Amino acid sequence: MRKDWFRLLLIPCCVIVCMSVAKTLTAATLCVDPHQFGCYSTIQAAVNAASANDVIKVASGTYKEYVTVGIPISLIGEGAGSTIVDAAGLAHGFFVDGFDHAGLKNVTIEHFTVKNADFEGILVVSASGVTIRHNEIKDNDATPGLSFTGAPTGCPGQPGDGVYENDETGDCGGAIHLIGTSHSVVSDNFITGNADGVLISDETAESHDNLLIHNTVKDNPLECGIVLASHPPTGHTTKPYAPHHGVNNNTVAENVSTGNGVKIGGAGAGLFSDGMGTGHVTGNVIIRNVLIGNGLGGVAMHTHVGPAFGLPADNFYGNVIIGNYIAKNLPDQGDTATPGNVGININSGRGGSPVYGTVISYNVIRDEDIDIAVNTPAEVDIHLNDLGGGKIGVGDVCAFDKASICTGTIKAIENYWGCHKGPGSAGCTTVSGSNITFEPWLHSPVRDDHGEDEHHSWGEHE
Repeated sequence: MRKDWFRLLLIPCCVIVCMSVAKTLTAATLCVDPHQFGCYSTIQAAVNAASANDVIKVASGTYKEYVTVGIPISLIGEGAGSTIVDAAGLAHGFFVDGFDHAGLKNVTIEHFTVKNADFEGILVVSASGVTIRHNEIKDNDATPGLSFTGAPTGCPGQPGDGVYENDETGDCGGAIHLIGTSHSVVSDNFITGNADGVLISDETAESHDNLLIHNTVKDNPLECGIVLASHPPTGHTTKPYAPHHGVNNNTVAENVSTGNGVKIGGAGAGLFSDGMGTGHVTGNVIIRNVLIGNGLGGVAMHTHVGPAFGLPADNFYGNVIIGNYIAKNLPDQGDTATPGNVGININSGRGGSPVYGTVISYNVIRDEDIDIAVNTPAEVDIHLNDLGGGKIGVGDVCAFDKASICTGTIKAIENYWGCHKGPGSAGCTTVSGSNITFEPWLHSPVRDDHGEDEHHSWGEHE
């Protein structure tokens, strides 16, 4: 009896194992090579012929295509230097389309150069588990005459303009754009010559738990190197605006973002809400990046609407800026303006939406007029930073921005101010504005310029 019972247990186990093996065996490897018999001549032809979980290997060559992906597959080029998707005159190089293929996940794009698209080089909409790595994304956003207006639409001819893409007049999506995307990885890409670098937004769904790591984002002249932006949801680009889905719990780690946004204005890394409805930007981490020579600041966090205008507050909560090297960035502008070049700007503009729970720690800041600028009616915590910009270390810029709600506090204790005697001493950076606590301070930096820990000591005002 016991043996028969044991055999009955084995039957479903065998079925499960056999089904798993069968599923694995059904995955195929397809090839794309116009010069090889038995291979497809275009990437799109191979994608159209593929089944779920197939691998498509693309030989060296130039492919003048706009490739749309609607199933879980892996697209592997022979190398970014030799496998080129030239999308000149086309909307995108690659479009991972979960908008029309609900539940799309597990797509990989790697080892390609993607260039010359009218809009994004790689666009991902409403998908999860997408991997974009070891690519070169350059010279996209080729539409002429881009200029930021703040309007919800404004990229003529862009597929999805006003449907799943809103508020992009200055960049039309940039090099890589993730919309309503989750649990995805963008890593080890070289991104240059586009309007902006990597954009994560939320028109179709919440964008959350994505990782941007080890990318070089360089010389994208119109807007930011890396952007986490909360935009109006699909179908709500006119008043009354709807609450946004949210850009939450994403990690931006160990990237290099330099020389971006120097023509129109863009940060090395930006966290924004656009003012058209209640934005949600929460729990994001900006960690161990190099942010140099960008057009607004190393890190910019902006919310523009809120109680001062009789509107609901945006939800900016629990974002962390930690361990970055920041230098030689330009001033912020408009209602989030700073009195000179700025390293980090935490700014509610004139709307008065409080930016809660922001932690700024272990950053090294050099060659800025104001290392960390703050304008928000909430507490901002600034600790263990090396504030070596040489002028203002921490400043309350609420009055400078002509904001009507200026009740925030800045807790800036346990920082190194450029010399052991503390802020305002000869050779040290200073404090500017009110409601700033800065005692005790560090007598020596907790890190060097390369992020290595150093011996440090604590100091009271002397």
